[in-house]
Amino acid sequence: MAHSQSPLLPTSGIELEPGMPVCQTDLPLDWYQSEFRPYAEEYLALPDRTPETVLPWLDRYVRPALDHFGDSLLLLAHFYMGGEIVKLVERYGGAIADSYALALQAARNPGKKVIVESAVHFMAEAVAILAHDDQQVWITNPKAGCTMEMLAKDHMVYPVADQLIERYGDDLLVIAYMNTSGRLKALAGSTGGAVCTSSNAHLVVDWARQQGKKILFVPDQHLGRNTAWKLGMDLERLVTLPNPQIYGGGYSLDDGTIAGGIPALDRAEMILWGSYCGVHTIFSADMVRWWQERGYRVLVHPESPLEAVQAADGAGSTAYLWKAAMEAPKGSKLVIGTEGHFVRNAAHEAQKRGVEIHHLADIPDPSFGTSGCGCATMSRNDPPHLAGMLDLLRLGKGPDINRVLAGDNVDERTGRRDRLEGRERSELIEHAKASLERMIAITEAGD
Repeated sequence: MAHSQSPLLPTSGIELEPGMPVCQTDLPLDWYQSEFRPYAEEYLALPDRTPETVLPWLDRYVRPALDHFGDSLLLLAHFYMGGEIVKLVERYGGAIADSYALALQAARNPGKKVIVESAVHFMAEAVAILAHDDQQVWITNPKAGCTMEMLAKDHMVYPVADQLIERYGDDLLVIAYMNTSGRLKALAGSTGGAVCTSSNAHLVVDWARQQGKKILFVPDQHLGRNTAWKLGMDLERLVTLPNPQIYGGGYSLDDGTIAGGIPALDRAEMILWGSYCGVHTIFSADMVRWWQERGYRVLVHPESPLEAVQAADGAGSTAYLWKAAMEAPKGSKLVIGTEGHFVRNAAHEAQKRGVEIHHLADIPDPSFGTSGCGCATMSRNDPPHLAGMLDLLRLGKGPDINRVLAGDNVDERTGRRDRLEGRERSELIEHAKASLERMIAITEAGD
């Protein structure tokens, strides 16, 4: 598993090939911060997107930055990033991993003083929470977000959590999925709870159950439900809170808002926040069976609906899925249900070894009406952002909005940031760090 790698992660082995397009989608110029527009203008003016064209342009900015910072620089990217960024970060000596392994990189590599992450904001913030005081964390595009996290902002979750804490007191424990802001990780820490990832959610939830606690699982209802099923919990004792896309967080917990009413809430062993990942919710058991009937082995991510997970041949984190794809013997036929960029990268690499891989939603049957979806918010990190971020840092002109500190809250549409100061940030770091460290201890004890 990826989280066992230390101090630095091995590369994923994805290679750029001559003649293949490097970037699948260009952002409109007005989506770039003013400091990044000169880089974007140059990039958009390139005659094509092949490595033969893009790499020499990138080298003009990236190579001087690598020489300037030397071993003190660490580049990071998540598996879900568009193929071009995964390949480029790796080409320049960076590491690619799942969210658990990324979060640990600053803490476990104290010699890395400047950390630049091409991923979504909550991932960079997790790195910053665990970072040493002399380490700086930067994100190539602060507007790179997560739809699930956007449906679980602190102003949505806090009012509901306050009602639950008032009703259940110390009997309530919050588990915050890694796909949350530092503010929610701090909420988990303040209740004696922990963070979890898709690879260790079963360990963290089992740990909470052993304490006899009622659990508020935030934000992904599907990961929470799948974890409960994996642990053999009574699914009748799960309560799912209202859809935050419709209700936000401004509602009272009463018989009108809770399915089964307050009695169901009191009986519940685990309460699930109603958020979800737009990429994974499209998967169904019918899709799984369509591929299985044609001789494919189907693996899905546990952010998928329970019915799809139950029908699949296996379910697990991005690290689990990548390992399965890379270790499949020649002649294997796999179907993977997760983010589209990830599956395309896996399929490209596996094809070299005679392994066939398809995206679960790419069914050539019009009755399904689906296709493999990439995470659009992660795709907001692109070559101009990488080139500009490294060049500006080399020049001592890194934009403050790209600096990531614990507690930062960035609007994914406008880029506007709400930053905590002084005592508020210190308290957040204390609680959020405690929740992350509990996760690490639980996970390493369970390995």
